[in-house]
Amino acid sequence: MKTLDNLYINGHWQASASDSFIDVINPSNNQVFLRVPQGNSDDIELAVQAARQALPAWAASLASIRADLMRKIATEMRNRYDELVDAHVKSMGCPRHMTGAFHVDAPIEAMEFYADLAYKMESVEERNNVLLLKEPVGVCAFINPWNYPLHQLIGKVAPALAAGCTIIAKPAEQTPELDFLMAEIFHKVGLPAGVFNLVSGMGTEIGPVMSSHPEVDMVSFTGSTRAGIQVAAAAAPGVKRVCQELGGKSAYIITEEADLAAAVRYGVEDVMGNTGQTCNALTRMLVPQSRYEEAVALAAEIAAEQVVGDPDDDATTMGPMASHRQKETVENYIRLGLEEGARLVIGGPGAPESLPESIRDGAFVQPTIFADVHNHMRIAREEIFGPVLCMIPYSDTEEAIEIANDTPYGLSSGVYAKDAASAIPIARRLQAGQCYIQGAYFSMDAPFGGYKQSGNGREWGEHGMDEYMETKAIICG
Repeated sequence: MKTLDNLYINGHWQASASDSFIDVINPSNNQVFLRVPQGNSDDIELAVQAARQALPAWAASLASIRADLMRKIATEMRNRYDELVDAHVKSMGCPRHMTGAFHVDAPIEAMEFYADLAYKMESVEERNNVLLLKEPVGVCAFINPWNYPLHQLIGKVAPALAAGCTIIAKPAEQTPELDFLMAEIFHKVGLPAGVFNLVSGMGTEIGPVMSSHPEVDMVSFTGSTRAGIQVAAAAAPGVKRVCQELGGKSAYIITEEADLAAAVRYGVEDVMGNTGQTCNALTRMLVPQSRYEEAVALAAEIAAEQVVGDPDDDATTMGPMASHRQKETVENYIRLGLEEGARLVIGGPGAPESLPESIRDGAFVQPTIFADVHNHMRIAREEIFGPVLCMIPYSDTEEAIEIANDTPYGLSSGVYAKDAASAIPIARRLQAGQCYIQGAYFSMDAPFGGYKQSGNGREWGEHGMDEYMETKAIICG
């Protein structure tokens, strides 16, 4: 077991004001593999003051300087690629052979993407006698999730650095190693002291301190809607900017004319990816009544192809849940689906019987599909955050759109029709921040964020950088 003794504050590694540590557990074997400091409010205070002191010089720095540092960060991330992969495997149980594509490649690309956008801060737009300028929003507090720890950290840090903001970051308790690796990288490339500060700790303890601190100008939070409400409430008295990417229960409409085999495969594999721990997973599959049973049979066949097992086995396609707590949550929802009268097509509660003895104590679940689901069931309305797909029949397109929008969430959605021209009119009517049509995948250019209780603000794309900028108008006489 490795112990990380220090936090990263004001450009150097220092002991926490607390003498407590957090044990980090490998969900594949239920063994502690890492200990990190359990920082407290005193550590946050030091980090905030460091970020505040570093802000004037960093905000005033040339875009070329910030962009150059960011490209050096991307290069060093490539140099330490295997370490970044290994940290995901140990803390999340993601299959090693899939981890780069799932968790590491996009963050490296993002660092370079936003390096190019740093120059937006130096542009001046003229409209008649008005000059429009961009300035950094200021000191930013980042509260990061455990399901895509590097992806979400860089999705916040990269645009903030490009804009000239300074940062205090708190990793999820389950996956802090990625953040510590990135702090080492930032230090090595020479990021100025105080620009990035890392405090690990319990979200319930230091999250409210970060969100409410009067010297913090902006909070970006990724996590559950319940926790997001608490973050917003803590931030409200300071009238600070809050960007939130919260829960989802995204609908995926397959039309009568779609290539059913391709459409169902895309939907099932989307939900099973990352062991279902994806906020924008298309967990409600809506299928025409006339093709419903055919789709259910196809879904069962495709789910059965998943190989649940050891993350270090190249045959494995689905590792464990990221924690035993999440495993328990998912299995409770599976039992609830059975109680609600949904038809269990494949899977169910309990770990797969095929697991080898060495990982029997891991947080493994079965890929699970429910048919005969209707939108009033809790499994169709609440975020399960695991490899559980609900298949819902519909009679016509109008009903499909009505079912899709009948949710408190609005993070993502999907449509698979005859072709893109047929899918886009349906996509335009779905109340969600994104819509994936005809089997599309993540794009760096696509702003990511939700409607309704799925949050506010956007990450990724050029719009993701807007969250870290203020607009100043200079009116000339």
